[in-house]
Amino acid sequence: MESILIECVQNSLRHFMHRNAIFMCERLCAEFPSETNMQLLAGCYLQNQQAYAAYHVLKGMAQSRYLFALSCFQMGLLNEAETALCPPNEPAAEVPNGAAGHYLLGLIYRYTDRRNSSIQHFNQALLLDPLLWAAYEELCILGAAEEAAAVFGEASSLCIQKQHLYQGTQSQTFEAATGDQNVVFARNIVSDDISPRQSRHTHSNNLREISGNYNGAAATQNIGGGSTNMSFYSTPSPMATQLSGVVPPPVCRNFQQNGNNASVAGADSSSRSTVNSTIQAPRRKFVDEGKLRKISGRLFSDSVPRRNSRLSGESTGNTNSNVSAASGNGTNNTSKYYGSSKLSSMTLRSMTSRKAQSWATEAYGEGVRYDISDDSRLNMTSSYPSGDARPLEQEGPTTSASGVNVSSTSILSGAAEILALFRILGEGYRLSCLYRCQDALDVYNKLPHKHYQTGWVLSQIGRAYFEMVDYLEADNAFGLARLASPYSLEGMDMYSTVLYHLKEDMKLSYLAQELVSTDRLASQSWCAMGNCYSLQKDHETALKNFQRAVQLNPRFAYGHTLCGHEYVALEDFENGIKSYQSALRVDARHYNAWYGLGMIYLRQEKFEFSEHHFRMALRINPHSSVIMSYLGTALHALKKNEEALEVMELAIIADKKNPLPMYQKANILVSMESFNAALGVLEELKEHAPRESSVYALMGRIYKRRNMYDKAILHFGVALDLKPSATDVATIKAAIEKLHVPDEMEDEL
Repeated sequence: MESILIECVQNSLRHFMHRNAIFMCERLCAEFPSETNMQLLAGCYLQNQQAYAAYHVLKGMAQSRYLFALSCFQMGLLNEAETALCPPNEPAAEVPNGAAGHYLLGLIYRYTDRRNSSIQHFNQALLLDPLLWAAYEELCILGAAEEAAAVFGEASSLCIQKQHLYQGTQSQTFEAATGDQNVVFARNIVSDDISPRQSRHTHSNNLREISGNYNGAAATQNIGGGSTNMSFYSTPSPMATQLSGVVPPPVCRNFQQNGNNASVAGADSSSRSTVNSTIQAPRRKFVDEGKLRKISGRLFSDSVPRRNSRLSGESTGNTNSNVSAASGNGTNNTSKYYGSSKLSSMTLRSMTSRKAQSWATEAYGEGVRYDISDDSRLNMTSSYPSGDARPLEQEGPTTSASGVNVSSTSILSGAAEILALFRILGEGYRLSCLYRCQDALDVYNKLPHKHYQTGWVLSQIGRAYFEMVDYLEADNAFGLARLASPYSLEGMDMYSTVLYHLKEDMKLSYLAQELVSTDRLASQSWCAMGNCYSLQKDHETALKNFQRAVQLNPRFAYGHTLCGHEYVALEDFENGIKSYQSALRVDARHYNAWYGLGMIYLRQEKFEFSEHHFRMALRINPHSSVIMSYLGTALHALKKNEEALEVMELAIIADKKNPLPMYQKANILVSMESFNAALGVLEELKEHAPRESSVYALMGRIYKRRNMYDKAILHFGVALDLKPSATDVATIKAAIEKLHVPDEMEDEL
């Protein structure tokens, strides 16, 4: 009865029939209330977007630390999630689930404002799984990522090769030993006496969307047929008690992002983000130890074997004593090389031949010779007899987890291709997060055409142009991204801001309606709607839409910032400050919020505070001409004219198309009574911005100051003809009326 119910639950999950899976699993737990079956029920709840139900089912289960932490994280219970992953009464306990566990813990530390600890765990996740892109993405958002060439280098390639070859051999021995009795075999070998080190599993999952929607609005799925194993998520205790029941399937979550972590990216992300990312647990495989008697229990103690290395007595009748000696304590010698973050950037080329031979001997036993040739290829020779087990790196076909025959050469080649792609994507994203946008664009241009034309890459290109204040190119890139992935919401919040700056009200309205019809529960949709109303000067309605975006995703930093902008437009500075501070609590590197605070303090004439916040924004984005301009304005207000002029010069160099720093430079020169220099700057500015009324108005004031009244009247008249704002019109007319009052110029400037 139990096996039939479990198979029914697994079949329902494979076909996304979550309600039926929950019902059948409840019957299963009522009849056979084992901890394994309760884990399966919790997985069903998680897939049905019921994190709160999974939380109550898993609470108190020592073997479900990762699943319980995931449930807590989605509910916003970050302290409980951290306690589950790192029990305070067990300081030596390892983080469950390898790379996935470290990644989740890194997110928890990031959202509780412990940046250094967060960076440490993201780096550890990458050490365990070099293809865990989400961890590298988070490091980029935090501004702490190493160059992609160092992260996705030769050491990562070797790690991937070992994982796939090891997993392929497991698949061969498992299938040979079990035939069609996978379910029964899996049930018989589940044991509680698996050490945490041996039970560590890693997989290329993407919890990026948890950062965008941590409170549980997510959809889950379980793809693929065959018997799967829920104990991937279990954290076995050292107690030797046998669990009953067939092992449940892994929970594969498909997190639908409700917001973009503008980082930034994006956002982005995103990140600090992507849409429809998945957490997928690979199928567990079991090894016949007798066929690997020369290999220690794990190739990489802290790396990514995707199985439980602890083999129960039922799995094999003849276990080699050498294996028992090597793996009985849950450790092996290779962890000294790859289990430490101190050697994360070690490559084979940097190893001496003696050290390489020593490493190979420790990892694979005596009789293995490990050579490193000039072209960095891996050459393994063995003195084993033909009937003995041979190293996994031999040049012979093996079977991957998917059942495809592959050789070590093909795996190495495939890993090299993947890592070469990641080096380009990673370096482009890293430079983008450091706001070196032109460098990022140059890197993205190296991508193959089929990857360049994907929605994610085009959105990143649009973001780079947006940060460079090149809105036309950004519009073009985001438009191509919409064509490539019309279902994706990646970067659409930023795209709506691009259209806002371009005053494309029709395109913005169409985009907002499309996004809302695509996903009404996505923060990007309401962000676009808010920008649409803001463009129409309906700031109150725009604010409501931005607040809706933040309500859907409280960790949407860009949404908080846009709320602050609308509060400033309504001159509600107090709530504006609160909104900007909320954005900074989500993402301390969100420079837009620092800039917004600086603008509020500048308008309130709190110039010291203004200078501080502009400097913070400039520290994050050192290439922004706009931030430099307003920093120079604050310095000028503090009578630091020389320093203000230096900043304005830097702003002009940073973006020669931006007229603001040249105008502010002229203003500073006027205050220093350098009228000729100021007129020279304004004459040059007229070439770039011939229809800016403020330029002509300032020139009129300078001519008035120099008692050149005819030229002053001429320039005041031109300024009025260019239809300035009502406030500027009143100021210009007042200046004309008091044309012959010599001291008036000082007060107006």
